[in-house]
Amino acid sequence: MSSQRALIGRDREREVLSALVTDVKAGRGQVLVLRGEAGIGKTALLDQLTDQADGCRLGQAAGVESEFELAFAGLHQLCRPFLSGLDRLPAPQRAALGTTFALRPGPPPDRFVVGLAVLSLLSEAAEEQPLICVVDDAHWLDQASAQTLEFVARRLHAERVALVFATRDTVGSPATFAGLPDLVLGGLSGRDAAALLETTVAGRLDVRVRDRVLAEAHGNPLALIELPLQVSSAALSFGPDAVPALDPTLTGRLEQGFLRRLEALPAESRQLVVLAAAEPVGDVRLLWQAAERLGLGEGALAETGGLLDLQHRVVFRHPLVRSAVYRAASPLSRRAAHGALAEVTDPAEDPDRRAWHRARAAEGPHEAVAAELEESADRALGRGGAAAAAAFLEAAATLTPDPARAARRSLAAARAKVTAGAFGEAQTLLAAAQAGPLREPEQAQVQLLAAQISAYSEHGNTALPLLLAAAARLEASDPSLARETYLDAFAAAMFAGRLAAGSDSGAGFGMGQVAAAMRGLTLPPSPARPDRLLQGIAVLFTDGHAVAAPGLLATVGAFGADELTMDEAVRFAWLAACVACDLWDDGNWDVLTRRHLEATRDIGALSVLPVALTSRVIYDLYSGDLDEAAALVAESHWMADVTGGQNTMLPYGAVCLDAMRGHTAAAERGFGRLLSDIAARGEGVGLNMVGWFQAVSANALGRYDDAQRAARLASGSPLELGPPKFALAELVEAAVGAGDTDTAHSAFEQLTSFTRASGTEAALAVEAGRRALLLAGADAEDAFRESIERLARTTLRVEHARARLRYGEWLRRAGVDRRAEARTQLRSAHDALSSMGVGVFTERARRELAATGEMLRPRPVDTTPADLTHQQAHIARLAADGLTNPEIGAALFLSPRTVEWHLRKVFAKVGVSTRRELRQSLLAARRRG
Repeated sequence: MSSQRALIGRDREREVLSALVTDVKAGRGQVLVLRGEAGIGKTALLDQLTDQADGCRLGQAAGVESEFELAFAGLHQLCRPFLSGLDRLPAPQRAALGTTFALRPGPPPDRFVVGLAVLSLLSEAAEEQPLICVVDDAHWLDQASAQTLEFVARRLHAERVALVFATRDTVGSPATFAGLPDLVLGGLSGRDAAALLETTVAGRLDVRVRDRVLAEAHGNPLALIELPLQVSSAALSFGPDAVPALDPTLTGRLEQGFLRRLEALPAESRQLVVLAAAEPVGDVRLLWQAAERLGLGEGALAETGGLLDLQHRVVFRHPLVRSAVYRAASPLSRRAAHGALAEVTDPAEDPDRRAWHRARAAEGPHEAVAAELEESADRALGRGGAAAAAAFLEAAATLTPDPARAARRSLAAARAKVTAGAFGEAQTLLAAAQAGPLREPEQAQVQLLAAQISAYSEHGNTALPLLLAAAARLEASDPSLARETYLDAFAAAMFAGRLAAGSDSGAGFGMGQVAAAMRGLTLPPSPARPDRLLQGIAVLFTDGHAVAAPGLLATVGAFGADELTMDEAVRFAWLAACVACDLWDDGNWDVLTRRHLEATRDIGALSVLPVALTSRVIYDLYSGDLDEAAALVAESHWMADVTGGQNTMLPYGAVCLDAMRGHTAAAERGFGRLLSDIAARGEGVGLNMVGWFQAVSANALGRYDDAQRAARLASGSPLELGPPKFALAELVEAAVGAGDTDTAHSAFEQLTSFTRASGTEAALAVEAGRRALLLAGADAEDAFRESIERLARTTLRVEHARARLRYGEWLRRAGVDRRAEARTQLRSAHDALSSMGVGVFTERARRELAATGEMLRPRPVDTTPADLTHQQAHIARLAADGLTNPEIGAALFLSPRTVEWHLRKVFAKVGVSTRRELRQSLLAARRRG
C-alpha cells in the first residue's frame, strides 16, 4: 500500500506530525502515541513521519509477538545504531546498559538506571542532528523495553529527541503507554473512504457492492484496500449477495483475507512466509540462510502474493500479516521454521535467541535444550530481565524430562515471575512445582514464595503469618534465607503496626509475633551486625526496653560508626535508624538515615528510595534543617513521577513539612487524605506518623484538645518503633495545656519507662522538659534548665528551641519581675525557630514576646525564592551546592540537557544569570526567613 493512498483523509494527523518534527528541531522533546485498531493507518503515518524528517537522525524498532518474552529485545533494536556513543555515558549508566545488552558482565542493573542510560544515549545521539525514534506495534514490545521507553518518554522536555509509538489497544487490557500524549486514529469519513476504495479496484463498482464494502470496512483504510481483494471479480460485478460471510471482528476478517491469500500460495512460498514470521530481527541474510536449510529457493519469494518484501530487511505487507501467519501455521511448519533459524543463529553472538528457537522447534522433552534455556535465564537475570528469565525457565520446565528437575525449574520460574510482578502466573508455576517431587528446602521456598505473592500482590497484612511460617520452615535448611525472611516479616509487621491482621490489642501485636519467633532463631557463631540488630529488636519486644536498650544502642552505634556493605546500607540501615529514633539516639538517627539515603541513591534502588527519603525528611524536621527537608520533598515529587506515585510513603514527608512550616490548612488537608487511605491499606505506621505531627501542630497553635486526640492516636501502640515515643511527649504537653492532669501524669509515666531505659542525652532532655510541665516553683525551673542544657548537646534543634519557648512562657507567667528573663528565652526561641523556618512555633513565640512588651512584625518563613516549583527548587538547591548538570541529572533521573532547561527557567524566575548569583539569592532568602 503506498503512503499516498494510505494517507487519504489524514490531513489533521499529518499536521500533528509536521508540528512534531518542527518542535524537535527547535530543541523541544516530543512524545506521541498513535492509537487505533489494526489497519487504521498507524504504520503509514509512521512512514510519512520518517519521510518528512529531513535533517534528522532516525531510530526504528517494532514489537514482535514471538519476542514478547525476551527482555530488552525491542530496546536493543532501537538503540543498536547508537551504541557507538556508549563509552561517552557516565560510568554507572555505561555499566547498566552494557550489562542489559549483554555487552559486558556485571550485576543486574536497576531498571531506572537503565532508563537514564537510554535517555543519555539518545540525547548524545541527538547532539549533531535531532533524533526521531519510531516504534511500531508497541503493544508487542517486551515488558522491560516498554517500561524503559515509557521512562524515557516522560523525560524528553529539553531533548532534541522525539519518540513516536504506534500501538493497538485491545478491549479489556490496560492501554499501552497510558498518560503519554496520544493521537487516536478513527475511521475515515464516508467521502474519504469512498475515495480510497476507488483506488483499490479497476473499473466501476456496483453501487450496492460499494456500499457493502464501505459498511464492512467502517472507514478502516486497510480494510478498504484488502476487503475487495478477498472477493472475486464476479462477486464485485454481481452485487452484495455474492460477498461471502466474514468473521464478525474487523481484525478477524482482515486476517482471514491474508490467510486465504497465504493458502493460495505454493507450499514452498507458504513455508517462506512462516519462516519470516518466526524471525523477529528482520535480518534478510539470516532468513535466506534458514531458507536454504529448508530447501527453499528464490522462487519461493516470487510467489508470496505481495505479503512479503525482502529488499533491505524483512517487511510484511502489514504487521497484522506476521501475527496472522504465525498463529495459523501448523505446529509442524512452525517447528521447522524455528529449527532452521536455530541452526543459523550464532550461539556465541546470540545464544538466547538461539535457545528460544530451539525450544520452539522441540517436539517433546529435551534436556539439552532445557539446559540452554536455563543458562539464558541466568543471563536474563544478570541483565535485570526477570520477566524474560521467567519465560526461559517456564519453557525449560516444560521441556525437562526428569520430573524432579522440572519441578525445580518451575519453582525458579515462579521466583522470577514474583520478581517481575506477574503474581498470577507465579501462582500457576508454584502449583506446577508442587505437583512434582520437591525436597524439603524447596518445599520451604514454595511456602516463602506464596507468602511473598500475598505480601506484594494484596498489599495488606495477611502475609505476616505466611512469612513467619516460611521463615520457621527455612531455619533448618537455609538459616541465612530464614533470617532475611524474618526481616521481611518484621518490615511487614512494622508497617502494618496495630492494624496487623488478627490484632485486637493494638500493642505491637504483629511485631511481637515476629520478635517471639526471632528469639528462637539460632545465630551463627560470629553473628554479623544485621543478625545482632534483629536479635536485639526481638529482645526489645519480648523482654522490654530496659533489657534490650544497652545492646541495641551498641549495635546501632556499630552501624553508625563502621563501614557498611552495600547490602547492610540498603537493607538494614533503615531499620537501625528506626531503632535509633526509638531510643532517642539522635546522632545515629542522623548518620543512618543519611547512609541509607546515599546508598539507595548510589545503586538507583527506587523501590526503597521513597522510604529513605521520608525517613530523612522526618529527621531533618526535628533537627531544624527545613531547607534540606524541602529539597528531599521535592525529590520525592520526582520519585512519584518516576514510579507512578505507587509508593504510599511518598506523601508523608510533604504533609509533615507543611505542618512544621505553619501551612496549617494545607497540612490538615493532607493529613485528612492520608488518614482516609491508611485503614484501607492496613498501614498502621501511618497512624503514628500522622498523629505525631498533627499533635505537634495543634500544640503549637494552643489547640490542646485536638493535640490530645492526635497524640493518643499516635501513641496508641507505644511498643511500635519511633513516633509513638515522641507522641507521648506531645500528649503530656497537650494534656497539661488542656488541664487534664490525670492524662498528663499517665502519659509521663509511660514516657519515662522508655527515656530512662535509653538514657541518651536527647531522651533525658525530653523527659526533663515534660517533667517541668508537671512541677511548680524551683523544681520546675530546674527541670526546664536541665532540658535546655541537655538538648544543646544534641542535634534536635527544633526541640531545643521549643524547650526555650516553654521555659520563656513559664517565666512570663511567673510574674512581672521575671519578664526580662522571659524575654531573653523567648527571643532566643523566636530567632532560632524563625531562622529554621519552623513557622508553626515562630508565631507562638512572637505572640509570647509581645505579651512581655517586645513587638515583632510577623515575617514570612518560606525560604523558596520567587515562585519556583518543587522540582525547580530542588534543582536550584543542588546547583547552588555545586553539583554539575550530569550529577544533578543522575540524582534526579534526568539528562544533563533537561537539567539545563530547568535551570534556565530557575534563573529567569529568580532574576540571576550565574550559579554563583543563584547561590547568593538562596542564601539571602534563607536570611530573610
